[in-house]
Amino acid sequence: MARSATRKRVHDAVLGLLHEGRVGSLSMEGVAARAGVSKQTLYRSWPTTGAIVFDALLARSEGPDGDVVVPDTGDLSADLVTLASGMVSELTGAETEPLLRAVTAEVQIDAEVAAQYRALLLAPQMAAIARRFRDAGAVDPEECAELFVGPLLHRWLLRSQPFSREWIARHVTRTVRATAN
Repeated sequence: MARSATRKRVHDAVLGLLHEGRVGSLSMEGVAARAGVSKQTLYRSWPTTGAIVFDALLARSEGPDGDVVVPDTGDLSADLVTLASGMVSELTGAETEPLLRAVTAEVQIDAEVAAQYRALLLAPQMAAIARRFRDAGAVDPEECAELFVGPLLHRWLLRSQPFSREWIARHVTRTVRATAN
């Protein structure tokens, strides 16, 4: 993996380019030029522009040790409220929502991008959430993670209902109740 400073420059470059255009129009040349690095530097750490995009998005949820951060205060409900609130802020933020919607659209039309999304972004995030459920004693932590994330993404993707603190609290209560079985 690229050095920390280089990785940050590449992430900033790719996210900046995404704000200016479509995911499918990214090129290694464009990212390299924007980041001030060579294409070889990019290819040593990322095989495709999609890999750079998903690494940049994943980095937003990583702690200093490189692991995806999921709150763990010992209070599962409080931790899930914190996590859901952070997810909603990221999904609906004025700067991030257009970018995430563009990436989501590309995932729907490009099978290779979808595979990279699942492997490079979704899997590490879901594994971290599942670990939190496992630490809380959940019987099937992977399904618990899916049960937690699914309604958040559904509401965001379809714009079916607005998010509110009250809805998040009810969602967490339902999730914790369902995972206690």
